[in-house]
Parts: sequence; C-alpha cells; structure tokens
Amino acid sequence: MKILLLANYLPDDIQSMDKFATMLETGLSQFGHQVRVIRPDPSINRIKSFPTNINKWLGYVDKFIFFPKKLRQEISWADVVHICDHSNAIYTKYLHLQNVPHVVTCNDLLAICSALGEIPENPTRWTGKQLQKMILNGLNHAQKVACISEQTRQDLLRLSSLKANAISLIYMGLNYAYTPMKKTETPDYLDNLGIPKNSGFLLHVGGNACYKNRLGVLEIFYYLTQKKLQEYCYLVMVGQSFTNEMCQYIKTHNLRQKVIELVRIDNENLRALYSSATALLFPSLKEGFGWPIIEAQACGCPVFTSNRTPMTEVGGEAAIYINPSMPEKAAETITESLPMLELLKQKGLLNVQSFEREKMIISYIQLYQELCKDTNFRVDKGQVFS
Repeated sequence: MKILLLANYLPDDIQSMDKFATMLETGLSQFGHQVRVIRPDPSINRIKSFPTNINKWLGYVDKFIFFPKKLRQEISWADVVHICDHSNAIYTKYLHLQNVPHVVTCNDLLAICSALGEIPENPTRWTGKQLQKMILNGLNHAQKVACISEQTRQDLLRLSSLKANAISLIYMGLNYAYTPMKKTETPDYLDNLGIPKNSGFLLHVGGNACYKNRLGVLEIFYYLTQKKLQEYCYLVMVGQSFTNEMCQYIKTHNLRQKVIELVRIDNENLRALYSSATALLFPSLKEGFGWPIIEAQACGCPVFTSNRTPMTEVGGEAAIYINPSMPEKAAETITESLPMLELLKQKGLLNVQSFEREKMIISYIQLYQELCKDTNFRVDKGQVFS
C-alpha cells in the first residue's frame, strides 16, 4: 500500500506525537509498504523572537491556510491517509472531498473535555474552545478512528457522534528499544546526568500539563523523605523545566538537595535512569495512555502510578496503584510495597509484551485494509506480513 502519514507541525514541539509518526514510518516501511510523511511547513512562523501568542497565530496561518493546498496535492498518491494526531482531525474534510480512505489516531480527549468545561482546573479561552470544536467536528467526520486506550475510546463514544464500529482500540507500542541496561554500563550515564553515586532514587517522567500532577509528585516525595528510606534518597524529574509553583514548593520544603531536574534528555540516558531507579512515580490525574509506564517496565523498573484509567489499563497487574489526590497515603503505600519491588520488575517485563511496536503496526495495517475494502480498493493479504 501507499500510506501517507500526516504528522504534526514541528514548531508545536509535541515530542510524543513526533515519536509516534516516526514509529509508524519505520514500522510500515519494514513491512514493505510505501510511506510518505507530510506535515505543515513553518512558512510564516519562522521568527522565534516573536512573542508566543504571535507565533501561535502565525502557526495557524501555516496549518490552516497554506497546508491544505500541499495536502490536496499529496492525496492523489496515497491509497490510505493516516492522521497521526487527532488534533489534526480538521483535515478530514479535505480527504472526504476526494473520497480517500483515512484513519485518525485519537490519543486523548483532554483538551476537548477542558473546552467543554469538564476539567475546571484547566480553563480554556474562547479561541481554544473554537479550535477544539473544529477538532471534534473533524473526528466526527473521520472514516475510522483508532484510540490508544479503552478510556480514550469510551470518551470518544461519549463526546462524538461516531458509531461504535467506526472506532477501534489500538494500544501504543514502545517508541524506543527500551531494555534493562547492564549495571556495568549505567554508572557513566548517571554520573554525566549528575546523579549521586550509589544512591537510590525515584524517577518521574512527564511534562508540565496540569493533569501530569508534577506538584503531586513533589508532595508524595516530601512525605517519603520523612521516612528517611535509603531507597528514595533522591527524586529525579525528567521533562520540562520546573514551574514557579514547583520551585516554590521545593524551596519551602527544603528539597533543593534532594530533587534533580533533567530537561530533554535522550533515549539512552532515559533508559539508564529507568534501569537504575528504585521505581517510577507516575501519579497522573489523567492520561491518554501513559508511555512512561511501559517504558519503565521494559527496563525492569517497578511502577507506582494512579489508581485511575488508563493507568490501571496500561500497568495491568504489574504496577502498584496509588491515589494521586492523597499524597501522604500514597507515600505510605509506596513504603509498604518495598518488599514487592523485585516481583514488580518481573511482572512488568511480562506486561510490556502486550505493547510491542510490531503488534501496533500490524493492527494499523489491518485497519488500513479494512478501510480500503470499504472503498472498493483491494490489497493482497500477503502485504500485511511481507
């Protein structure tokens, strides 16, 4: 098949979605399919010195005025178009005009829920509400939508006008070859990252969106420090730079010498952290999937995460679940679970087998075939497994 992947606008810097598009491009090519990746170009939005709000509006010009012409030119080549991120679902109208088989991957409905007032702690401005309305309308007109978790699928069924047979569940696969790193290899990585030698540490991986609950991570760690456990001497937080609120909490609770901030590290450094950490602490309030859960498990790192979907869905029986809204109680649960860490490692390595990248790729190929058959296009079955 000829598969056109519609990827994200690079200045938006949505790293998870950039990784997903790369996963699809590589995986589909390995199965013998022809793949092209197309994305809006930063034609107008090239001057980084502009204020953020100006760059945002220039980005809208690139995405909504200039890009559709490029998309229409590329469509004629493709047998199937895959919109890799539902935030680009507004482009489905151009695909309908040419009756092109297409699928949209829906990662979560959090922004749409916020725009509808369902997440009051994350208010949305008028312009944001209009954008999310356009995105939901685009989803409503998609031929097929693949959701990355059952929680996302249920949200889409509730919020959209799509019928159940138009929505599939295809779990995310690992975006990198995460495996346990040998103990002889990790010290150099940890030393370069500024991790004190021979010290136990908890690891958190995530951005600063409110639902990531990074302040909650600090609160849980603070209560753990009161127990003076060797396993949790330090907290390593990987992701974006700390917010002012986080910095203030660290200062107020005398955690400056205990919390290590790491911004934008590469996959091998992250693999070293997962392989060396006492455990991953991932108390998100909401998620579309929760990639760090399976990344950690693939490296033999025990996982403490929220007792909410989709975290429970992804972690399965291989994680310990805590209430992210009760940090002191969460710290108690973590402390009580110390004897289970080795068992969690083994369970995690088994659980992550359900999220192999190859399984995800094959599921998408089968979905493409289904789409093509619905539009009287035939693909030889052997191509799926070639």
